[in-house]
Amino acid sequence: MNANKVYKILTALLVMQWAFIQLIALNHSFIETYYSNGVYLYISRFYRVLFGWVSFSVGDLLYIFLIFIIAKLIINLFKFKDIKNSLFKITGTLSVIFFFFHLNWALNYFRQPISETLNISISNYSNEDLIDFTKRLIIKTNKVHKHLVKNDTLLYENSLSKNKIKAIAPTAYEDLEKKYVQFAYKNSTVKHSLFSIPLTYMGFAGYLNPLTNEAQVNSLIPKNNYPATVCHEIAHQVGYASESEANFIGYLAATHSREDYFNYSGYLMALRYCISEVYRKDPNSFEELKLLISKGILKDLKQSQEFWESYNNWTEKYFKSFYDNYLKANKQKDGIVGYSKMVTLLINYYKTKEL
Repeated sequence: MNANKVYKILTALLVMQWAFIQLIALNHSFIETYYSNGVYLYISRFYRVLFGWVSFSVGDLLYIFLIFIIAKLIINLFKFKDIKNSLFKITGTLSVIFFFFHLNWALNYFRQPISETLNISISNYSNEDLIDFTKRLIIKTNKVHKHLVKNDTLLYENSLSKNKIKAIAPTAYEDLEKKYVQFAYKNSTVKHSLFSIPLTYMGFAGYLNPLTNEAQVNSLIPKNNYPATVCHEIAHQVGYASESEANFIGYLAATHSREDYFNYSGYLMALRYCISEVYRKDPNSFEELKLLISKGILKDLKQSQEFWESYNNWTEKYFKSFYDNYLKANKQKDGIVGYSKMVTLLINYYKTKEL
């Protein structure tokens, strides 16, 4: 078959795929049953077995290759030679990417909310609810921190390498699976991103490669944030596309781990989100709660803040704006703000549970 004809067929299929996604996205229970808890489990495990033995990120290399191919097609378009066929080559290539993007992972954006599958009754929380929960979280985080360092004025220094922590991370999901079987995780493929430096300038700690199902972690982030970040990216691999839900599951995995430093990282992440929410809603209460936090933990929070501030640049807002629009295009209506919705999940989850 003529290559130009193939590209035209693929372009027509792109339109059909888009229409199909718009329809199927409305049926959350179908996605949950037949994709997220059905075919996706086999697809994701296949890719993790296929690429798990490779030490570097295959997905990052694939990104480079695809960027090169699409850039070449765009350059040919601007040469004003056979513009029509060049356009069909671009749209045809995008059609193939669109297909594998959704088949391999992205249909998880349309699954049922985790609040339904975990039977968490979600309601709006009051300012008092937020402050009360944050106090409880501070007490718990202080306790775990003191267990690790004995002296609560000291910054916790983890002696393990990030590669070692990364290798241990699947055991956190083994421990979580004992309570919630839906978070079972086998054949780990967590890797450091080849783009860690630009990723840091963009303001991101990690991502999931939807084409290879490899969890990518920014190798430069502070070590005490690292375990919870790895758990967050594994949550995406398990099939939870929502950022707030991945945050929540990552928190659950880290705090259910048999490793104390994973517990600390999970509570530290939750505290950062909750205390930030208090600051946004009630600055006076923020100042009062801040006094309850151990000095060593405050040093940790400051260290993390200084790390990200040291990479602040004018491009970050554009990358985050792009990612915000990407999330909204995939039916995540809150966009990048949705990360902080984990606070809602936490408060409602712990209404009937001990922290």
